[in-house]
Amino acid sequence: MKHCLIPVFLIYFNIAFSQTTILRDADIEKMVLEVSPDSLQSYIRTMVAFGTRNTLSIQSDSKRGIGAARNWVLAKFNEFAKKSNGRLSAFIDTTTLQPNGKRIDVTTLLGNVVATLKGTDPDDKRIFIISGHLDNMRSSPTERIGDAPGANDDGSGTAAVIECARIMSKNNFPATIIFVAVSGEEQGLLGSTFMSEKAKNESWQIEAVLNNDIMGSNNSNETNIINNTKVRVFSEGIPAYETEKVAANTRNLGLENDGKSRQLARYVKEVGERYVDHIELVLIYRNDRFLRGGDHTPYVQRGFAAVRITEMNENYTRQHQDVRKENGIKYGDLEEYIDYEYLRKNTAVNLANLANLAKAPSRPDSVKIEVRKLTNFSSLSWNAPATGKTKGYYVLVRETTSAFWQKKYFTTETDIRLPFSKDNYFFAVQAVNENGNESLPVVPMPGR
Repeated sequence: MKHCLIPVFLIYFNIAFSQTTILRDADIEKMVLEVSPDSLQSYIRTMVAFGTRNTLSIQSDSKRGIGAARNWVLAKFNEFAKKSNGRLSAFIDTTTLQPNGKRIDVTTLLGNVVATLKGTDPDDKRIFIISGHLDNMRSSPTERIGDAPGANDDGSGTAAVIECARIMSKNNFPATIIFVAVSGEEQGLLGSTFMSEKAKNESWQIEAVLNNDIMGSNNSNETNIINNTKVRVFSEGIPAYETEKVAANTRNLGLENDGKSRQLARYVKEVGERYVDHIELVLIYRNDRFLRGGDHTPYVQRGFAAVRITEMNENYTRQHQDVRKENGIKYGDLEEYIDYEYLRKNTAVNLANLANLAKAPSRPDSVKIEVRKLTNFSSLSWNAPATGKTKGYYVLVRETTSAFWQKKYFTTETDIRLPFSKDNYFFAVQAVNENGNESLPVVPMPGR
């Protein structure tokens, strides 16, 4: 994004040059530097050593199976809690699954390992979630006996969750952050469905969910592309949960690419590239890949903003495969295929975004664009956010055909008049504090 961080009174003058300004919060920079490839490697090697983490595998063994794996994750969270001044707490949230004639063939206790880093502002009810799935599978989703390393799918995502918890639990944030290693993903997104339904029923104020799944390997089969400088962010456009009336209004305003999850994806890209060097976040305008599913989807289906972060080039000889050698090809999701520098960068992208979101003020309220007159100027107004100390606001501008925000204007007021036609551009408003931590953008609705 080109950042034009200039006072509003200068926007009417012709600017003879443009510049890119990178503003980094020193505390977030420090946390990003703490992300350790060695720590990530130790987490993945421990998870692989459990033999199998299939949701249907043994739960009573202390060294093998999903039960041992989730107890270990809980122990790590509790270890981090000792340095959190009482703000981090963790438990295994369980539910009983009945046979469904599909991927659950026996009554099974499902457990999500959840660690909550309580926000320091009692008035700030916002929640930000980072997720990875602890369970894995061999070639068959119900095969629970044989070894299934699951180093990348999804040891990588779970390792990112644990590492973020380790680092962030030592720091303070106004809003609450939840770190979760879910189970039942390979059985049909069951763990995330359980958690997202609970969140909806209990009216959690979830602002964003970052789901990490298959994010630690740098190469593809068939095309043989090797690249550890790009990672994909999948996001939905028009939410499937919207009523036809709301969807019709979205199409009428041309906001098909400005739903909650799509806005979150743009935010993740900008903040991730701001704090992490040598990584490009590639926005994919789909909720997920063909024939596949991810733990962000149950949140999206219940009205929450959620995205999936996944490596750029997938290798299908290493996903959902029994470990074997066949026709000269070595199959299996083995630890030796993890690129820990790539995983470090992708983990740091998550951390930077969680920290920036949780430190920022809440979003501006009642953002409106005036539509009473035919004019080549656009007038926007909004109310101050409900929580957080606000230095001012960024007003974002982009052409209707642009995937990304192209201009950014700063103002301390709660209204602005810009020399851009509302017919030719999209707009959004963010609240920002003294450290430059900005809220998620809010797209204005027509106001009179």
